[in-house]
Amino acid sequence: MATQKTSFWLTPKGLAALGLIAAASYFLLIEHRQHVWQFLPFLILLACPFMHLFMHGGHGGHGQHEDESDKAAYQRGLEDGRKEDEHHH
Repeated sequence: MATQKTSFWLTPKGLAALGLIAAASYFLLIEHRQHVWQFLPFLILLACPFMHLFMHGGHGGHGQHEDESDKAAYQRGLEDGRKEDEHHH
């Protein structure tokens, strides 16, 4: 029987952190709206590296072996492309 590790965000500490983040975001947006708008383009650009760092694990990481069916499909597509290229030349 495999035990599954629960996500930090679903623990009491994680839910408290989410509540604190939500409250801080609310007051920041309501009370300091003018300050937030001037930095919005920089915040959007800053989101790119953070998304890359924190969301990269969703596809299994680098160096993981591909399924044999994926390799076979890739190989068929490669061969079909080569055949089409030969017909056009």
